Amino acid sequence: MITTSGLTKVYRSRGREVTALDGVDLHVREGEVFGVIGQSGAGKSSLIRCVNLLERPTSGTVTVAGRDLTALTGRGPRAGKELRQARSRIGMVFQHFNLLSSRTVQDNVELPLEILGRSGKERSCRALELLDLVGLADKAGAYPAQLSGGQKQRVGIARALAGDPKVLLSDEATSALDPETTRSILQLLRDLNRQLGLTVLLITHEMDVVKSVCDSAALMEKGRIVESGTVSELLATPGSELAAALFPVSGDASGDDRTVVDVTFHGEAATQTVVSQLSRTYNIDISILGAAMDTVGGRQVGRMRIELPGPYEENVVPIGFLREQGLQIDVLGPEPALVQGGAK
Repeated sequence: MITTSGLTKVYRSRGREVTALDGVDLHVREGEVFGVIGQSGAGKSSLIRCVNLLERPTSGTVTVAGRDLTALTGRGPRAGKELRQARSRIGMVFQHFNLLSSRTVQDNVELPLEILGRSGKERSCRALELLDLVGLADKAGAYPAQLSGGQKQRVGIARALAGDPKVLLSDEATSALDPETTRSILQLLRDLNRQLGLTVLLITHEMDVVKSVCDSAALMEKGRIVESGTVSELLATPGSELAAALFPVSGDASGDDRTVVDVTFHGEAATQTVVSQLSRTYNIDISILGAAMDTVGGRQVGRMRIELPGPYEENVVPIGFLREQGLQIDVLGPEPALVQGGAK
């Protein structure tokens, strides 16, 4: 549904150049909720603004629903009309709501349809339908100043849906909200994703957002995507930074007389008593140094850091036992160089 290829964005100001996007290749499948996460300055907001051409890329292409938006170049009424039509199929939800204070809630939702030249009756019917969908049917005549932060964001979401988009872009849509309101907005986005078949691209710096609603995720650093995949794929990838950030565990991994292992489990493996089985089968004492567990996409997933007595050579068989149970195993050390290089 969304593809970027070699996407680059360079900002130029007072003789200086800042590369916000550096050859970004992104692939978001139809009907999924995809999260892009990274620290401030990683290029996340530039990426999402290039996806709907609020910012025109310096180079590269953006394709949404099979249409190359970067090919819509030039000036004049025709070029502007084509770009407006393309953007009407891409909804955008902003961090700070961007509602017009002088307009009622209903009028704010009607605004995109007004720009598209729809009739007053059509605008009114569509706006009331969307306000009901986001749970604000009773607020149609209210003004933004009379609403809470969560209600304002629901209006923003309703407005983003006015043009019946196939894609919904969310730029840090929950970062200005309290935790409880954040959960309700994320649940609304997930519900809309399922009910309307929307493809949702989320920009966030919060791992809990990815954990709560995302099917897939990408990690951005310094204008590049350094890791990408479904959450399940990432959990099964040795050394995945995203998986480690989603389920952080602590515990000292040093020492020549012991082997420290990170065990990642999901699906059916999450319900098995693997550690106790390992201890009984090989008659070894196992120390649990740390653990993190949560539910992602309706499945229990998590990570555990355990310590096995003795060096790696004495624990090859127990570690093999863990892998046979369908668990992702990362040996933190010490470990022979050959195993670190490829057999891990």
